Amino acid sequence: MTAEEASREDTFPKLLARNARTRGGRPAIRHKDLGIWQTWSWTEVEAQCRALAVFLRELGVRPGDTIAIVGHNRPRLYWSMMAAQMLGAVPVPVYADSVAEEMAYLLAHAEVKLAVAQDQEQVDKLITVAERVPTLHRILYDEERGLRNYDHTNLKPLDEAIASGLDALRDDPEAARALDESIAAGKGADLAIILYTSGTTGRPKGVMLTHDNVLISARNGCAFDKLDETEEVIAYLPIAWVGDHIFSYAQSIVAGFCVNCPESPDTVVEDRREIGTTYAFAPPRVYENLLTLTMVRMEDASAPKRRMFAFFLAVAKRAGERILNGEPTPLKDRLLYALGEALVYGPLKNRFGLSRVKVAYTAGEAIGPEIFRFYRSLGINLKQLYGQTEASVYVTLQPDGEIRADTVGRPGLEVEVKIADDGEVLFRSPGVFKAYYKDPDATARTKTPDGWVHSGDAGFFDRDGHLKIIDRAKDVGRMKDGSLFPPKYLENKLKFYPNIKEAVAFGDGRDFCAAFINIDLTAVGNWAERNNVVYASYQELAAHPLVYDMIAAHVDEVNRSLAVEPRMGGAQIRRFLVLPKELDADDGELTRTQKVRRGFIAERYGALVDALYSGAKEADLRVEVTFEDGRKGVIAARVGIRDCAAHPVPGGGETLEAAE
Repeated sequence: MTAEEASREDTFPKLLARNARTRGGRPAIRHKDLGIWQTWSWTEVEAQCRALAVFLRELGVRPGDTIAIVGHNRPRLYWSMMAAQMLGAVPVPVYADSVAEEMAYLLAHAEVKLAVAQDQEQVDKLITVAERVPTLHRILYDEERGLRNYDHTNLKPLDEAIASGLDALRDDPEAARALDESIAAGKGADLAIILYTSGTTGRPKGVMLTHDNVLISARNGCAFDKLDETEEVIAYLPIAWVGDHIFSYAQSIVAGFCVNCPESPDTVVEDRREIGTTYAFAPPRVYENLLTLTMVRMEDASAPKRRMFAFFLAVAKRAGERILNGEPTPLKDRLLYALGEALVYGPLKNRFGLSRVKVAYTAGEAIGPEIFRFYRSLGINLKQLYGQTEASVYVTLQPDGEIRADTVGRPGLEVEVKIADDGEVLFRSPGVFKAYYKDPDATARTKTPDGWVHSGDAGFFDRDGHLKIIDRAKDVGRMKDGSLFPPKYLENKLKFYPNIKEAVAFGDGRDFCAAFINIDLTAVGNWAERNNVVYASYQELAAHPLVYDMIAAHVDEVNRSLAVEPRMGGAQIRRFLVLPKELDADDGELTRTQKVRRGFIAERYGALVDALYSGAKEADLRVEVTFEDGRKGVIAARVGIRDCAAHPVPGGGETLEAAE
């Protein structure tokens, strides 16, 4: 695209019109419903969006109004974003699993005038919080099941809204003319969307992104990975997350490729396999879960299959990444790898739905190096990027041929990155957000007058110009002896093991490192079944002595690896406990993007943290939990604490001062 074309097509509605004009018959979006894929072309999508925009205009939606979008990935929810943008209004996506309290705060803060909901569950939540959101007057919904007998005074199905808009466009030339004028009046500098951050340390902040912010970043990302209209992606990430907004919405419209909405969150892998995804994105937790399920299934396989799996995984570990990178590889390993492709790697990739992937990304938080190398060794071009909502995703990316497990790549196109004196990463780019909505103080703290953004992450550039992120700047600390304490680094090493779903490390200002562990119920439950370990609940399984023995072995392996790593020898884990409940976003322990809220956890489980450092062998816990149906309950347990040995550090280790 030329600079002149980019300047003319500087908003999402203008680009949609271009796609309908230049690739009208190509598939734009699909949705699987009741086992059947339904496809809409670019021409059909534009018609649906225009009709919905006309209806919204009749409801009184005007430029600058905010419209909430609540639900999972559905075509009509994406079309609602586009329809709002056609009128100069601003969509505000909301996490589908938000509880009523979270939703009430966000909708009231954003002053939403209208909400578009996926189904009865989301409509019920909106009705529940309506009294606390005085600006909310109308709700449109996608799926009618369960809503027939509701009071429809302020409720309307999207099907009827679109049908009404189509009638208006057909019968009223003025409606079409007014819509065309509204689209033409849009500018790249206009506000395109407000995305609320996950709120790891407090209330979420509304990140205001313009059309220019998002579209320039999306174009640069497509150029970097050579994405075109032939790509196929699965849209399953939360629509309120900037990753989905870039990969499933912005880049699809920029490059003209097809977005596929799965039947449900539970069918994503199967649906991805049916579609043959070519461009994939997932946070580390998704890749971790796939690996966990794979290892669990292999434990149930016959002995010959387990031996074959282990043998070819060893071949892949030795030669897979070298072959993927185009590096010289012995002929014997190439032949063995080709055989492994037929017997192991190919079937595995097909099982993951990644057989046709041209490029796959992971981001959101650091992925364990071992997990990263596992996927690349299978021939999957998995890469890391470093990004933030405030950057419209892209800060750094890994160029092909320069992909490493311990870095997040080089600055992206048109992105500047520098390291502050205190080690914080700062960035500047055309994707940098306009401001935080109604929060000038937070904006001033985060964004400098000349456009540099404080990332809040600590990192450094290696000798090859690749950025390494250590941890959140506020979380990286040092122990009493000056040793480096990077909690996320430790947690990721622990989470490599399929039996460990989550970990929370402690150690800043302490004599040693300690950790909370969450077991993975699928993996450990499968192990318990094979080993005749009887249990009646997650709590009982988590407290079983044999489970503690298993976790202790994993911690010991982590400590051995830390002992030989530069700067990390002092961060070996000396004590741990297994929590009797899973960390949960509904309990405030995780964000909606599944990031650990470490400070909140340390406060909530303060008695357990104290016990880790007091030398106690066990501690009592009593904590309130939220069940799936919203009811509250209490978990009471006596939690065991296990000591771990530290391994000698060659050369005596390295303190933070020495490393600097």
